[in-house]
This record gives sequence, C-alpha cells and structure tokens, in this order.
Amino acid sequence: MASPVPLLSATSVTKAYAGIPALSGASLVVAPGEIHALMGENGAGKSTLIKILAGVVAPDTAHIAIDGAPVTIESTKAAYRLGLRFIHQEFNVVPTLSVAENIFMGRRYPRRASILVDWVELNRQAQRALDRLGIDHIDPRQNLGELGLGDQMLVRISAALLDDAKLYVMDEPTAALTADESQRLFRVLREIRASGSSVLYVSHRLDEVMALCDKATVLRDGRSIDSGALANITHDDLVALMIGRKVEEAYPKAVAEPRDTTVFAATNLATLGLKPTSFSLRAGEVLGIAGLSGSGQGELIRAIFGDFRVTSGTMSLDNAPYAPASPAAAWQSGVAYVPRERRAEGLVMRRPIYQNITLAHLKRQSRAGTWLTPGREKRFAADLGANMRLKAVGPAQDVIELSGGNQQKVVFAKAVAGDPRLLLLEEPTRGVDVGAKFDIYSIIRERTAKGAGVILVSSDLPELIGICDRIAIMRDGTITTIVDAAGLGEDDLVNLCYGRTTGMVA
Repeated sequence: MASPVPLLSATSVTKAYAGIPALSGASLVVAPGEIHALMGENGAGKSTLIKILAGVVAPDTAHIAIDGAPVTIESTKAAYRLGLRFIHQEFNVVPTLSVAENIFMGRRYPRRASILVDWVELNRQAQRALDRLGIDHIDPRQNLGELGLGDQMLVRISAALLDDAKLYVMDEPTAALTADESQRLFRVLREIRASGSSVLYVSHRLDEVMALCDKATVLRDGRSIDSGALANITHDDLVALMIGRKVEEAYPKAVAEPRDTTVFAATNLATLGLKPTSFSLRAGEVLGIAGLSGSGQGELIRAIFGDFRVTSGTMSLDNAPYAPASPAAAWQSGVAYVPRERRAEGLVMRRPIYQNITLAHLKRQSRAGTWLTPGREKRFAADLGANMRLKAVGPAQDVIELSGGNQQKVVFAKAVAGDPRLLLLEEPTRGVDVGAKFDIYSIIRERTAKGAGVILVSSDLPELIGICDRIAIMRDGTITTIVDAAGLGEDDLVNLCYGRTTGMVA
C-alpha cells in the first residue's frame, strides 16, 4: 500500500519574471515508489518548477515538503542534501574532462591519505555508475568530448544514478537516445520505483509517458490543470489537457501534391563519412531521411549545407550546379538549415530574438548593404514571429528567456526568413511539445505550398510517416532505398532501417 505521506509536495508555487507569471499557484505531489510525469506545452511552467525544486531559481511563494517535513530549497547543494537528483535537458558537461570527472562533477572525489585524488577509485566508481545502465562501450577515462550526443546523455544519467536518492528528476532524458538506450533507461527507472524511490519524468514523447509512468500532473499557462493516474486517461485526453483543445489530427495536410520539377538533386555524392549517394527532391515535397544511429543522416544533410567537404559527386539546385564552399555560401544560394542542437548550433542565447532571426540575413536587412537599423529588424522579426505563433514579450526579448518550443520557432524563423528554395531539417521537433510540433509542421507545409523542397532527418518514426511524402532509408553511409510514406507503418520503417526488404520502393 502506498504511503499516505507524499515523498514530495509542492503547493501554491508562484514565480514571475519581469512581472510576467511563469507559475501561478502550481502544485505537484509525488508519492513514494512511483514514476510521475510532469506534462505541459513549452512555456507551461515545467522548467521553472523543476529549477525551483533544484534550488536554481527562488520562487516568489511556495510550500515545499519532503516526506511530510517542510523544507526550503535555497541552493543546488540543499536539493542534493534532501535527496533530489536532476538530469536537465541542457547538457551541463565539460567536454575536456574525462567521463569519470563529469560523473563526479559537484561531488567530492575519492582521496588517498585525504590529500591526493584516487584516480583508480574514481574510475572504478564511475564504471559502476555506467554499469547500472548496462553501458560497456564507454571508457570512464576518455574525454567526454570524444563521445556522441547520445553517449553524453548516458553519462549525465549515470551521474544521477551514482548514489541512491529519494527523487530523480529527468527532463527529456531520451531526446538524444536510441530506442535501445531508452529501453535500458526505462529498466533502471522501474528498478528505482521498485526500491521505493520515485522519478519525476518530463517528456514530450506521449507514447513513452503512457507506457512508463504511473501518474501525471498537467501544467498549462503556469497553473496545475489536472493530476491523476494515467491508467484512467487516454492519449487524446492527455493532449487536450495540455493544450486546452482537442487536436483532431497531429499532422497538417499538404495543400497540394509535390510538383514535377526538381528542386534539388545529388549524384554519387560522397564525403569522408558518406559513400556515393544519389537522390532527387521535387518542388513542394518533404523527403524524410531515416536510418539507424550512425548511418550517415547527419553527414548527408551537412554535406548539402556546405559544412562537410564533398570528396566526389555533384549537386544541383533548381537545375543549376550547386557546390557551397561553406554554410554561408549555402545560405546565399537559398538553402537554409535547422540544426539538431538549437542551443549550441542554432541560437545566440543571450541575444534578442530579432538579432537571432536576422543573423543569417544581415545584408538583406541592411540599408545599401551597409547599415543595420534595429527598428527594421524588429518589425521583420515581429511579423515572422506572429506568423509562427511565437510566444514572447516582444522581438527584443533575449532568446534564453524563451521556452524550448519557442526557441525552436526562432530557429525556424531564421531559416525561412530568406524564403529558401531548400530547407534542411535535422530533428526539428526534438524536445518540443505537441502544440508547438503542430505549429512547426504547419510552417513546413507553408514552405512546400510555395514550392520549396524540404529534407527532414528524424529519429521519430511517426513524425517521418506523418509529415513526409517519401522517406529515404540510409544504411552504412548511403541511401539504400526510397519509399512512399503513405500507407507505411512503423514496423515497415523499422524493417527497412535494419535492411529487411518490404517491397515498397517508390
């Protein structure tokens, strides 16, 4: 029987930034031995609530109790002493330090004679943390910067599991993980639940939440809308609670069929990491790129964008030769790119929205190619933001103050600001809620309606099937087949990624 005393109780939580409320009397109650989902659109207040629990942000008002005892969480150290562990969506890592050093970040290193760091013991304990997730391919002695994003996230998760805690708070932990890595994590989370500790789980992957979590609390506009057992609610009901309306369809329909004209083509395109690859993209078409992790999807899209050196083969854009020497040249040619990591690669976080949007289009926004006028930039950014349903105080607000979904909309605004002929998207809805996803899909369809071509790399199989016209399968650094998305099932797509023929070649 569950304990009548909550492990965590946070009630009447309020927080405002510059007079704008982020939380308005929100509440969260987590029982011992449960996996509890914290749900809501970007901007609903989830991140602010987590930061308050972590001692990173001070609430304006809050009543917080651990095991029934009132507490004040005035710092990250206080949160740690109370038995709370956090895995934030952003990668708080030091790439030049070893895996073991990153796992022990913020903790006291093992010592010899109370003076010297015991590196053998440090690495041993780090390996034990990795072992808990079943990780045997990461050496705790290697530099973290040598690892891919998925492995870096596994290291962050391992750090939280280094010692036992009362509550593990995880913000989008599977966003950078493969399906197999995610299943390993879920196994550990169920073990944590069985031990009597709890997990507060934040994810925009609703199928994942429905399968893993026991209960959910839904926030909307900074307020607690509902809280209860997930066994008593449907997927569609949960979406309706989050966005305040029913979403009849997850993906907007194409306005028109792709045209017969070719907007982009690659012939025997190769780089140091890609084998010769050929394909074409029609005007008004969304071409998805699918494949197992490491199959070359990212290398392909970056080669098209001029970020990877092409060693052989040719490309054409609107039937004219296309060979960008750099990403800047690609932008000038009418090719735009939305990168996988918006914070590290797509945004200048501490600069205003309007400067981020116009960054790749300064010549176009300047007068006589020389003078920039902030007023003109702001008006341009405000118009784009309104079209994308960007939630912000105004175009002068710093991007770092926006929610993840709204940050992604800023990246999209920059991409479409130059009216590109080719739009390259890499994991465009990673860490984005269902409402913002629909807005982003609508932006994609607006571009194709104008005749642009879109190449979309995604690990989200329903997304590929739902928004794409055709899907190219990559294996071992090359495209092996291209199939129509219509009528394709997730199982079909998985089989194709593993090289099992289904006979649905387009």
